[in-house]
Amino acid sequence: MAREGRAAGMSRVPYPAGMSPDRAFRAVAVQPHWSAADFTTDDAFRAWMRSQLEAARPHLSPQRPTLVVLTELNGLPLVLRGAAWALRFGTFERVSAALFVARLPRVLPVLLRERVSPIRALQLAASADNARLYLHTCRDLAREYGVYLCCGSLPMPRYHLRGGRLRREAGTLTNQSILLAPDGSLIGVTDKIHLTPDEQASGVDLTPGRLEEVRVFPTSVGDLGVAISLDAFRADVMGALEAAGCTVLLQPDANASAWTAQEGLPPDPTHRRDQPVAWLESSWTASTRGDSIRYAVNPMVVGNLLDLSFDGQSAITGRAEDAPEPRSYVLTEPRPGFLALAPWVTDGAPDLLRVVGRQLSAGSGHPRENAYHTDVLHADLTLPPSRVPTPPCTPHEEALAALLAGARLGGGALSWPGLALAAAAALAAWRLWHDRSKR
Repeated sequence: MAREGRAAGMSRVPYPAGMSPDRAFRAVAVQPHWSAADFTTDDAFRAWMRSQLEAARPHLSPQRPTLVVLTELNGLPLVLRGAAWALRFGTFERVSAALFVARLPRVLPVLLRERVSPIRALQLAASADNARLYLHTCRDLAREYGVYLCCGSLPMPRYHLRGGRLRREAGTLTNQSILLAPDGSLIGVTDKIHLTPDEQASGVDLTPGRLEEVRVFPTSVGDLGVAISLDAFRADVMGALEAAGCTVLLQPDANASAWTAQEGLPPDPTHRRDQPVAWLESSWTASTRGDSIRYAVNPMVVGNLLDLSFDGQSAITGRAEDAPEPRSYVLTEPRPGFLALAPWVTDGAPDLLRVVGRQLSAGSGHPRENAYHTDVLHADLTLPPSRVPTPPCTPHEEALAALLAGARLGGGALSWPGLALAAAAALAAWRLWHDRSKR
């Protein structure tokens, strides 16, 4: 787990003392249910995150190191912190507009100074407090449960250290996955490169990561490569991870649609197929047909978040010879390669499954609405000793390691004239962004 020359607070010891050269470890995937109320206070968020590690506790191994993988964008709804009042507006769009107006004194300087969209400015204005809460919560859980933790992911700026304080890069907000060691120290950070339409300018307006920054982190629980959601479907990202020697693929996911609906994503939105059929092109393909990638862990969050619906089937996959029993996602044919697989809420004919998917979704009004299946999966895995070199840490990772160790986020008081005029301009900018996002 070492990364030589790392800043204080970053993981340095490659393998536990006395561990055999072969790496025997356990991987755990948590499939939690979320709701907007889980993010309205610090205590609610900590409790929700802790509940996932508590659910995983029976699956943790006392004999071998354990890797726990959480789900994508589990830090995005922290924009709701301190705003339980806004939930009554019901939809993500209306809640965001209400928060923009209520937080105008904080959001406006970001909007004007950094020339970003209103929705990105709203997130950046709260990013310092939200990043601190998220990282400290995950650090404390990794320490308490003694696990390697893939925290999931959250929209977060890039930081660097200046004068002992963290400073953020203006305007940047990427979907980042954080890897922590059992002592709570930072192993590494990965940005999502391929954004879905909901993450692009017409949605939450995130910044895409850079392919040249894809790296693999050697640890006692595998040579870890992270491909957040859509990245695990893309040949350029998977090729870069393979070339870097990834043996364990981590695919945190948040699928924002009914699991039994059809999907069509760029580069060919007209190529529509059942979601589970499409999902076979990610972790399952990577571990059954890849070169260096031997295993993949793909946790998926479920639950209706305001007017948005999230569903899926979490899985841990491997080579066909490691998992010869035929099984698969709903709406697909059974096949080898699934070491562990969460069931869906029901079985049945395809037409029934599609109906049930709609019944689960937000706003359906059906008794099944929001009654998703939660689960925890585990699999015991073995790998030979690592031959992957430790990548150098980035300035952003040095900054996050310092934050985990107690460094302060920079900022300072904001001063700007003409609040009334600027506020009018900001509200006009919100309306323009809203109109464009509807096209």
